[in-house]
Amino acid sequence: MKLGSHMSVAGGAWKAIERARSVDCECTQIFVKSNMQWFGKPPKTADATRFQAELAKGEMQTVFGHAGYLINLAGPDGDNRDKSIDSLTQEIKFATKLGVPFLVLHPGAHLGQGENLGLKRVAKALDRIFRATKSSPVRIALENTAGQGTCLGHSIRHLADLFERVKQPERLGVCLDTAHFFAAGYDIRTPKGWDSAIAEVEQMIGLESVLAFHLNDSKSDLNSRVDRHDHIGHGRIGKKAFAHVVNDPRFVDTPGCLETPKSPDLHEDSDNLATLRSLLK
Repeated sequence: MKLGSHMSVAGGAWKAIERARSVDCECTQIFVKSNMQWFGKPPKTADATRFQAELAKGEMQTVFGHAGYLINLAGPDGDNRDKSIDSLTQEIKFATKLGVPFLVLHPGAHLGQGENLGLKRVAKALDRIFRATKSSPVRIALENTAGQGTCLGHSIRHLADLFERVKQPERLGVCLDTAHFFAAGYDIRTPKGWDSAIAEVEQMIGLESVLAFHLNDSKSDLNSRVDRHDHIGHGRIGKKAFAHVVNDPRFVDTPGCLETPKSPDLHEDSDNLATLRSLLK
């Protein structure tokens, strides 16, 4: 697995690559605009050019994006859902300009409508978004979730259902989060448990659709349905479990990014990456 971390784009998207390089990342994840605002300004041409130039230096295997946290495609009709659709459409356009290959997206929360209707609404929204961005190569990587509240995605079946419902499934992929797996009830602490979870992905979606991993320990218990990330080896999953994750031969070239707490000097990223690399065979 190619190891890296989520990085800030403060000062320009290309700055994220510089920050990632400073802690020896092989890949990184970014936001293409503020993650807590509906809309933003498109990347300046000079910034996009610099971003591509930094990427072309070759140390970074992959830079991918994560969609904003306000976006909820599963919700009922109304202003928030309309803005969610328009916001993700804008983010795909920004990612296209930067040359980012995919955006990780939480499927959304059904807010009491029920899982089936929620999934139906996500698929309908994605169809609309893909039509509006039909010239873009950017894909949406659906992320498994902890299942907090009415959030969809805690079951791999939810993600598979969206692949079946959308009209352009080739525009989709998946991003698998270790902390979310665990909090949703997938006991990935043993090789057997990890293989069982991945077998579900393989059977329902296909491993070729796994575009990335989020490598996070969990402050929350197994099947707690509570999404709380922790540093590698400091949480309930434990350091030992990440050995069979990062050494899985099926994902030797797949990016795996940390989403763990950090301070401006990024020493936590350095420590977490060192822990993960100590497990590589």
